[in-house]
Amino acid sequence: MRYAPTIARLISELGKLPGIGGKSAQRLAFHILSMPEEKVRDLSDSIVLARESVRLCSVCQNYTDTDPCSVCDDPSRDRKTICVVENPRDVSTMERMREYRGLYHVLHGVYSPLQNVGLDSLKLKELITRLQKDNEIREVILATNQTAEGEATAMYIARLIKPSGIRVTRIASGLPMGSDLEFADDITLSKAMRARHEF
Repeated sequence: MRYAPTIARLISELGKLPGIGGKSAQRLAFHILSMPEEKVRDLSDSIVLARESVRLCSVCQNYTDTDPCSVCDDPSRDRKTICVVENPRDVSTMERMREYRGLYHVLHGVYSPLQNVGLDSLKLKELITRLQKDNEIREVILATNQTAEGEATAMYIARLIKPSGIRVTRIASGLPMGSDLEFADDITLSKAMRARHEF
């Protein structure tokens, strides 16, 4: 179907967003076009403002508009523990759980030679510098995803940190709640067996 050039460009730009396919981009474009003009301006202004205002926290490397971020600046957080995650979305996921009260460090990716992501493009140097400066830290929790790249990154970080005497732990992996054994893959089952505990 042919669209006016401005509509086609809007659909094309929306389609470049992650998780947005052609049909979703088309649906979003037509939704935006049907919105009142002031709502469209609010949307575009919020995108521009976020892009201009948000930066990386100088401590944990998470996205923030204040430095340090609200988590790093919170005196009630457990300053002895740092949870290392792949991206800022993971911080939100951990916070939603409401059980972890320590600090974070965001890597902004994982080691992936196939995707041309080297270790030097991750926020590893900042993590090591932080651990060297802060004598309070007693444990680093590696919470990278349970993928080949996430595992490789976690193992590399563990090897870097262990000589310092700081405890390095890895989040458990296994079967999610409510799942059936028959649908689990071999690796997930294997990890679930290894992470078993007293009942």
